[in-house]
Amino acid sequence: MINFTPEELLLYLYNEASEEQTVAIKKALEQDWTLREKLAVLKDSRQRLDALIESPRTNVVMNILNYAREQSAEQV
Repeated sequence: MINFTPEELLLYLYNEASEEQTVAIKKALEQDWTLREKLAVLKDSRQRLDALIESPRTNVVMNILNYAREQSAEQV
């Protein structure tokens, strides 16, 4: 049985694996329940990450805008 790294499984999950690697992983998934479990955990993690909505704090945005304004004024 071939051991696949988490990175290889992520490539497979995001359809970025080579054709040979994809075939090998699909074949291994048919036979290895632990690999299916690992892939299921990665799929769940991807769904959770996709659901996250993060916004920067207001003071961070203001600091960036103030810095940009100061840099623009110095160049004039």
